[in-house]
Amino acid sequence: MMDKRKKVLIAGAAVIGALTVGAGIAAGGASVASGSDNEAPIRGSALTRASAVALDHTGQGRVTDTEVGDEDSYYEVEVRLDDGSEVDVQLDAAFKVVGNDGPDKAGTSD
Repeated sequence: MMDKRKKVLIAGAAVIGALTVGAGIAAGGASVASGSDNEAPIRGSALTRASAVALDHTGQGRVTDTEVGDEDSYYEVEVRLDDGSEVDVQLDAAFKVVGNDGPDKAGTSD
């Protein structure tokens, strides 16, 4: 029969191991390279800035989705225009518009 101290040590080691694996997974997902297939949403102050730039670029609409590490650019911001069409605004890491994809290429004043 295992004594209480050994049970506590084994349980503690299991928790530490699980936390270490979880932290490694989280850290691995935090860095998304441009052009990867990871579709991580933009977060925090980057989300605020990317959304503002995209809406300024289109001149209208609302942000419906975002992505870091898009295949075409560092950031992608999807904007649904007032007429219901969608435009994907492509931004570089410095939040400069580098292109857009949409039915009418809205906001082409790059």
